[in-house]
Amino acid sequence: MRKSRSQTAKCKMPGLLRRWSVAAGPTRMLYSRNPSPGESMLRIGYVLHAMPVAGAEVLTAETIRRLRGQIQPTIFCLDSVGLLGERLRQEGVEVICLDRRPGRDWRLVGRLRRAITERGIHILHAHQYTPFFYSALAKLSLLRHRPRLIFTEHGRHFPDVVSPLRHSVNRWLLSPLADAINACARFSADALAQNDGFPRHRIEVILNGIDVSRYTHLPDRASLRAQLGLAPNRRYVLTVARFHPVKDHATLLKAFAQVAAQRNDVDWLLAGDGPLRGELESLAESLNVRARVHFLGVRHDIPELMRAADIFAMTSLSEAASLTLMEAMASGLPVVVTAVGGNPELVSDGVDGLLVPRGDITATTRALLRLLDDSCLAQSLGTAARQRAERHFRLEHTIAAYAELYRRLCPSTVSKPSFESI
Repeated sequence: MRKSRSQTAKCKMPGLLRRWSVAAGPTRMLYSRNPSPGESMLRIGYVLHAMPVAGAEVLTAETIRRLRGQIQPTIFCLDSVGLLGERLRQEGVEVICLDRRPGRDWRLVGRLRRAITERGIHILHAHQYTPFFYSALAKLSLLRHRPRLIFTEHGRHFPDVVSPLRHSVNRWLLSPLADAINACARFSADALAQNDGFPRHRIEVILNGIDVSRYTHLPDRASLRAQLGLAPNRRYVLTVARFHPVKDHATLLKAFAQVAAQRNDVDWLLAGDGPLRGELESLAESLNVRARVHFLGVRHDIPELMRAADIFAMTSLSEAASLTLMEAMASGLPVVVTAVGGNPELVSDGVDGLLVPRGDITATTRALLRLLDDSCLAQSLGTAARQRAERHFRLEHTIAAYAELYRRLCPSTVSKPSFESI
């Protein structure tokens, strides 16, 4: 008895390798265009979950903007377009939503394959594991004109647990399909090898970067505080992060409560939003510090907030190469962050910031009090942090590294772009 198409879609991966031409559903085409015959511009497809305003997505957007006119980009979003995706559409970038269904959506492989083929994509750049998973299978299903495939790993889940099956599939099936593998920090590269099974010698580290100039050319603190409605005679600890369990705001809130009990002139500013906001507001009430904890919501003036603050603090359970931390350091803020993930790659303890153990309320309290009570130390760490950011965290360095990777993988049928205007 023959299986129906819906039954076929539920088959496991090996069977689907023979059925993708049947299972491919319609692609939602947004701002569609077909390459002109003989067009020689390098066509790059970026594959992501969505395009909200977040680390990997901001990097993708800035890469496209800075290489404008030298590449022909298309963004493939697995789940939704997102705010940043809508902005890029307004700038003339093609953004396609593939409408991934819950679970493993095997039909998405066919939709992505068809979208790649229709646009004649030369290079497919997948950010994070799930976009790479679908990109690799789409490449595998192509019998000819396969695009070159780049896998860029960013953050890792916490706890970072990978099944033996996924480890084996990565090592023997998916890894050989990647023409280049990189990670935004050594921490991510090591985890990709040790936990996910990718060969470590193939994983290059391309450090994330920020537009340093946005954080170094701002008005003086007094005028910014007046503009933001902040008191001139108070001191402010700033945190910029989504309210998510991995950010562990609760540890920092409990530490701040101890600081507040000892220093009457200190408040805490929290920029961001998320599912834990109500829980954190209740915790602040129970700790009797609600009046000194300011929930600012999602902000679009982060450089100004950082310039107006006195200390940056973040007690995440896990981080890769945190853009927010880089921004705080570029602002010249002394930082207190947990010694997890890629943070120790960005901060040298006692040199350009203070590192504390994960989940340690006492150590976090001591670090905050140390900076509040020693203005010379705070200024010294902030100055060193800014210098480190100016030397090592520049966005143009990151994009130049990706541009060189694109040049290296550029097919012989396309003129290699010079990328002179990064």
